[in-house]
Amino acid sequence: MNTLLVFSLLAVGAGCTSNDVEDVIADDQQPTEEVTDNTMQYEFPGVLDAGQIENKQARITTDKGEIVFTLFGDTAPMAVSNFVYLANQGYYDGLTFHRRVEGFVIQGGDPSGDGTGGPGYDFEDELTDDYTYTQGIVAMANRGSDTNGSQFFIMLEDYDLQKAYTIFGEVTEGMDVVSEIQIGDIMTKVVIEDIGGEKEVDDSEVGEVADDSGAEAIAEDQE
Repeated sequence: MNTLLVFSLLAVGAGCTSNDVEDVIADDQQPTEEVTDNTMQYEFPGVLDAGQIENKQARITTDKGEIVFTLFGDTAPMAVSNFVYLANQGYYDGLTFHRRVEGFVIQGGDPSGDGTGGPGYDFEDELTDDYTYTQGIVAMANRGSDTNGSQFFIMLEDYDLQKAYTIFGEVTEGMDVVSEIQIGDIMTKVVIEDIGGEKEVDDSEVGEVADDSGAEAIAEDQE
């Protein structure tokens, strides 16, 4: 079974040598178009307009607290557009963090919950920025070049990782929550906000509020 992950993760988690990692990648991590039966199917949105991806942040709510990270719409427009699109579809709500490697990363965003799932499409890497994999960096997990989908990881510590994973954000609030996340912890809600706290609202939600004369605010129920 092909598992979407940071390839170097196995080396950190299991103490493998570089040759061991190459063998694992060759035998079990080849890029593939195969997906599991319960993979959700969506359509890659392309690059959204600047108003939807610039000066934005994502807020992940968990039972352990909230994680907020700035989105790098200028340097990773495809990855940010993808995350905004999926979040606004409610895709991430209820998904888990399915992987943790101490001193390295937490990883989530898989509808299968085991590292094999995705949205039903791949998109290209964006690797020309100057960011490195320091604590709090948010990046796309993949199974090879240009195979980004919905899974992402957050760096627990600084790590000298090969620049092969699109960096599209950085944690600005809740790094203590990131440090406490364990395998199986749920993202109960993921919302996109303007930096400063105003969240994105889709047209259907606005209509629902307009029809409710007693509504005083829009509930945070959109990613």
